Amino acid sequence: MIVSETVERHEFGAEVGRLLDLVVHALYSDREIFLRELVANAADAVDRRRFEALTQSIPAVPEGAGVRILPDKAARTLTISDPGIGMAKGDLAENLGTIARSGTRAFTQSLAEASPAERPSLIGQFGVGFYSAFMVADRVEVTSRRAGTDEAWKWTSEGQGSYTLEPASRDEAGTDIVLHIKPDAEEFLEPFRLQAIIRKWADHITIPITIARDGKDEPANEGTALWRKPKSEISEESYTDFYRHLGHAFDEPWATLHWRAEGALDFTALLFIPGMKPFQVVEGERESRVRLHVRRMFITDQAELLPSWLRFVQGVVDTEDLPLNVSREMLQSTPVLARIRRAVTGRVMTELKNRAKDTESYAKFWENFGPIMKEGIWEDAEHRKDLASLLRFRSSAVEGWTSLADYVSRMKEGQEAIYVLAGDSPEALAKSPQLEGFRARGVEVLLLSDQIDAFWPERLDSFEDKPIRSITQGTIDLSKIKADEGTPGEAADISKLVPLLKDALKDEVSEVRGTDRLVDSAVVLAASAGGPDLHMQRLLQRAGRDFGAGMPVLEINPRHPLIRSLAARAEGGAGLGEAAGLLLDLARVQDGDTPRDPAAFARRVAEAFAASMG
Repeated sequence: MIVSETVERHEFGAEVGRLLDLVVHALYSDREIFLRELVANAADAVDRRRFEALTQSIPAVPEGAGVRILPDKAARTLTISDPGIGMAKGDLAENLGTIARSGTRAFTQSLAEASPAERPSLIGQFGVGFYSAFMVADRVEVTSRRAGTDEAWKWTSEGQGSYTLEPASRDEAGTDIVLHIKPDAEEFLEPFRLQAIIRKWADHITIPITIARDGKDEPANEGTALWRKPKSEISEESYTDFYRHLGHAFDEPWATLHWRAEGALDFTALLFIPGMKPFQVVEGERESRVRLHVRRMFITDQAELLPSWLRFVQGVVDTEDLPLNVSREMLQSTPVLARIRRAVTGRVMTELKNRAKDTESYAKFWENFGPIMKEGIWEDAEHRKDLASLLRFRSSAVEGWTSLADYVSRMKEGQEAIYVLAGDSPEALAKSPQLEGFRARGVEVLLLSDQIDAFWPERLDSFEDKPIRSITQGTIDLSKIKADEGTPGEAADISKLVPLLKDALKDEVSEVRGTDRLVDSAVVLAASAGGPDLHMQRLLQRAGRDFGAGMPVLEINPRHPLIRSLAARAEGGAGLGEAAGLLLDLARVQDGDTPRDPAAFARRVAEAFAASMG
């Protein structure tokens, strides 16, 4: 094969250069993870080649081939070779020469905020494991040949802001990564040190890993499919090690599910619910990545073995009921896989229901994955009822998290619905004037502050035959619920004030009406009964999709001194002047919105303040 001498030089993006510097220095104390990352990448490449050899016309992985680690003390190099799928020129540039900008920014910010104990997990979670090689190497060379092609390419970089690409040669498909080891990292040229790292991090990789020592390749990993072992033979430490290998993580699993199904279906599953919330690198990534194996052989992590609202669950499902040469198209249509999906989803739901009985432990899980679970209420009618019992909320009446069942058990006499208030944060919601009338009557309101909270109540609609209602939507009658003593008494006659306000605000509100759900505030906004609630309207406006939302309703408190004063003016035939607009702006500000004209609003407030001082 003739190798061209043409060398192409490419620049890393500015953010990539910064990231490399962070990886090298901020993660310095955890250098050994570079080997875990490179070996895991190599094993994944072999798995991908095995699968594509079954579904496409590329050569199969040679029998018995695996990942080979070759330390060379004399040359000060460490080589990791694999017979995997390999990379073409474009793959090298895309995979090793660029990183998604949003991911880099998130990584940089998270690294700065993380404690030293948390930092190692950031590498795996952000998919930048390859760059950990620069923690121990001052130059990295990657020679790769894509399976099914005759062309090889070499990628070289010193991690200083640029890399080169040039034609190369490799006898077989696969990849060689050569690390030119730094003087202070010579420990990683010792076979026994490499062996210890592999045993620690990659012992459960089913692909053979060998380390060259004294001219011989010695096995470095046990290579046992852990999920195939009886539970009685597996220690908690082994489970944790395997979980960390799967997710490139450093935390411990919150829950471990290991079982074998026999009978109509034959499969083994080993699943983990993480103990720590992962960083979301790619927005919109919603597919489950549980790995599907057939007779221990990895097939794909895109079989969507769990619904998207359980995508945080990691693990392996291994079955005997599918052929090894199963295609992606077959995966979508085979009834066997559909039955496995239902069985696996049901088992995870059972585990969550059992663990929800431990309030403190389940609270930690919910803080990590609650927003994702709520997506199931919106999109999964089959599991909606079961999911409803697992939901947890902040509340206007109790500390910590509460369930819908607990809320129903605390409902006041005469209360007909489960009341909710959605917004941007529970702290702001707890201070909302929307709650005043409910608090005065001791009526609890659930505070919803996740983005998905604007959507799912519409689908759930009710719980234990109690309708779920947003307190900002439509007219809520609280007259059947007795108010606490001390609620402000005498109300003004607003029969003349209401039409005047409605006329003055006819282009900005759909209705003006009195309300008994305010105590300390003069005004509040509400949404019409047929449209989305106020929080949804704000979200639609931010997205530029506020068409069809309708205009809000302005509710006024007849017992408030300001409203009584305006009602008296209306009775005397005096005009309202700018009072109507000021009331609307006050209502908007109270709900966390901006005045229609902030400058004019500030001016009117200043004038009113000056007048009161005079």
